[in-house]
Amino acid sequence: MKATVNGTVLAQSDATAVVEGNHYFPPSSLNKDVFKPSNTTTRCPWKGTANYYDVEVDGNTVKDAAWYYPNASDKAKHIEGYVAFYKVRSTFTERTSH
Repeated sequence: MKATVNGTVLAQSDATAVVEGNHYFPPSSLNKDVFKPSNTTTRCPWKGTANYYDVEVDGNTVKDAAWYYPNASDKAKHIEGYVAFYKVRSTFTERTSH
């Protein structure tokens, strides 16, 4: 799975975790050069508090384009630190083998 904005790869991995229809990418799969911490947080009743990233691509900032759970609840430990992206702000493509 690959997440992009305007052709720039944000993350790419064959080991995403899917929760509620969202692909969560392992931290090691991120293009860290484009991520900037955001002050935004939200709370999910079963996953915990999410922190957000802005994404900077080609001089443009996509506000709160991605989120992650730095201290996920016990039920969501498998996605702790993994990053998901808003589908309306990013493009996703699945890898295919030939």
